[in-house]
Amino acid sequence: MAKKNYDCSGVIPACLLPLNNDLSIDQNSYRKHLRDLAAVRGLGAVTVNGHASEVSSCTFEEQEMLLDVAVAEIGDKLPIVNGVYAESALDAVKIARMADRKQASALLVFPPNVMMLGWRPDMVVDHYKRIADVTDLPLIIFQFPVSLPLSYSHDLLARLISEVPTIRAMKDGCGDPVRHEITVRSFQSKKFQVLSTHSAWLLSSLVTGCNGLLSGAGSTIADLQVALFEAVKANDLAKAKAVSDRIYPTTLAFYGPPSVDMHNRMKEAQVILGRLPSAAVRPPLQKLDAAEIERIRKAMESAGISREGALPAVA
Repeated sequence: MAKKNYDCSGVIPACLLPLNNDLSIDQNSYRKHLRDLAAVRGLGAVTVNGHASEVSSCTFEEQEMLLDVAVAEIGDKLPIVNGVYAESALDAVKIARMADRKQASALLVFPPNVMMLGWRPDMVVDHYKRIADVTDLPLIIFQFPVSLPLSYSHDLLARLISEVPTIRAMKDGCGDPVRHEITVRSFQSKKFQVLSTHSAWLLSSLVTGCNGLLSGAGSTIADLQVALFEAVKANDLAKAKAVSDRIYPTTLAFYGPPSVDMHNRMKEAQVILGRLPSAAVRPPLQKLDAAEIERIRKAMESAGISREGALPAVA
């Protein structure tokens, strides 16, 4: 178990949450999904209790169970990053304590949704400090698109990194290529990793020098993401472009509007590929229509992705 020495780098898929048709958690399929991910060569870690696993619809007890299962199934193979998704700092602290106790390797800290109404820097810093006070696990900042009020300024990011020593990485989803490059050049170091979550333009993002990526699409195309990351690291642009071409159909399938359906689409892809038995989602998410499911099927076919993965076709 790589616990508190995990450096928060590398390719980090965020797992999905298989559900039964009655919307209860399908624990057997969840275990299989975790094993499928852990079998992918070259991963840095796996994330649980994030957006991809519909954390907003999960109770604290369900989140605790999902982390327990992940540690039991794959914790001897890979570090586990646990999401801290809460509407209050007190609940965030409760989740952080639980994740530390349950052997998570790092925490991905979401901003409380109340900050959609705006925030003062001290509010954000206090949120992270309260979490850091109860655990020495490395913390990963969740950076939202600049178009949303939840996005943190560069000045605030600098302050967070300076004042909270256990902050070791950022999942950068700013959505702006210029800002993204400034972030990498300004903050990435031996002690702080910038992880891309710009899955809609992943090749361009990785070329800026990110030390990893954290993405829900990794639930379905982790092997392609590893191949792309390694090709960029090796300065093999031809191979990187070839892998990116393979990823592109999935980008179109997963990341169209509305963005709220991105992980819903990944679940449908898992069913199409024969990896999961059901694409059920909890409300307010809704089942996709037949036409969109067919577009996802064609995208998987175009990308050459099978039940076993995509890498054999890449080679």
